[in-house]
Amino acid sequence: MFFFSLTVFAIVFGIFANAELPRECAELAITSCGVYKIYPFANLQPGVSVYCKIDTSGHIWTVIQQRFDGSVNFFRKWQNYKTGFGQPFGEYWLGNDVIHELTTGINHALRIEVEDFNGTSKYAEYESFSVSSEPNKYRLLVNGYSGNAGDAFSGLNGQSFSTYDQDNDIWPSNCAEKFKGAWWYSKCHSSNLNGLYWGGAHTEYASGINWGSWGYHYSLQATTMMIRAT
Repeated sequence: MFFFSLTVFAIVFGIFANAELPRECAELAITSCGVYKIYPFANLQPGVSVYCKIDTSGHIWTVIQQRFDGSVNFFRKWQNYKTGFGQPFGEYWLGNDVIHELTTGINHALRIEVEDFNGTSKYAEYESFSVSSEPNKYRLLVNGYSGNAGDAFSGLNGQSFSTYDQDNDIWPSNCAEKFKGAWWYSKCHSSNLNGLYWGGAHTEYASGINWGSWGYHYSLQATTMMIRAT
């Protein structure tokens, strides 16, 4: 009887151990937006808590960045952006290691939603988005824009990620330090969604949550960056 119980336990444990755990939100059988757990690292425990969002077409997206009230400081070091920070039910950055893992080997679309303090909401969607590994400085590959926000992102294609303590841009100075963010800066940016939460118009040049068509002296109220396999 004891041997039989051990055998049954071993079989059941083996089934669950080999079960395919959801790598991203689209693999979850969900019907409402909210915080769920995914397993991007080949079923290794523990999982990662993320915010999952369902759009009007029924597509399920994994949110990698979310800002809406300025409660979380985004002017952070390389290590913080590597591992992620904040909480998925609030403001957060998922983490560059997780973003890399999710976007490697399978094509992913990226959707960026932005909203200003007048209640105007717009979006930019990209057919292909991926981030390379840390040894490659989380280099950005993005193309295939559509939307109504204007394309303020694909011009950064091929750029490495930069923070104020790790300068990987192609400007003689440090874009992240100068413009108070962390991003795929070039010389320096056409968007800065991890910039300072100024709360609308600001006098300091290009250091807010800036997006192309709003200019370099207007910081947005809310931003969401989310991905899904296509």
